[in-house]
Amino acid sequence: MQQNDWTAPLLQPYANQTLGFDFKVAQINLTILPNGELAVAADSATADASIHLPPSLVMRLLRKDPLAASLIKIDGDVALGIEVGKILSAVRWDVEGDLSKVVGDVAAYQVVELGQEKFKRLQANARNVGEMLVEYWQEEQPLIAKKTSIEHFNQSVDRLREDADRLQSRVAKLLAAAPPSESR
Repeated sequence: MQQNDWTAPLLQPYANQTLGFDFKVAQINLTILPNGELAVAADSATADASIHLPPSLVMRLLRKDPLAASLIKIDGDVALGIEVGKILSAVRWDVEGDLSKVVGDVAAYQVVELGQEKFKRLQANARNVGEMLVEYWQEEQPLIAKKTSIEHFNQSVDRLREDADRLQSRVAKLLAAAPPSESR
């Protein structure tokens, strides 16, 4: 937050309020200080708003999935949770800047470059595995239907429904045209 000093004036109206983050595997409460900074809340503090973020949702948010934000659950002061969520989603962490203070500029640059390269490779591998699984489940072990198969099935169902409607209409016309049956 110190790298993003624009956040302080936006958080100051919520001074002395506590925000809880529930990541399922870990929980943390943060208090908004009068100067707009965040600090770890006292153990006895209760959250005015709680934001629930399961690990799978955090990963979707990091991938910038547009639907992920709609799945965030907020309890308590929803307005506070939404406002802080907006601010935190716009915050950018300068990892290289922080790391350079510990290991120096050149080493920090190299570590960040290496990390980005590894992350891109991991994303590509995950995408490849996903594509292979989809292909396997469509071709070898059919668990997932192909789009063309679904479209063909839907067209067949529509055609069958239309045929049944026509048959029902013909039967109704035949019954209407038939002479009344005499009872014996």
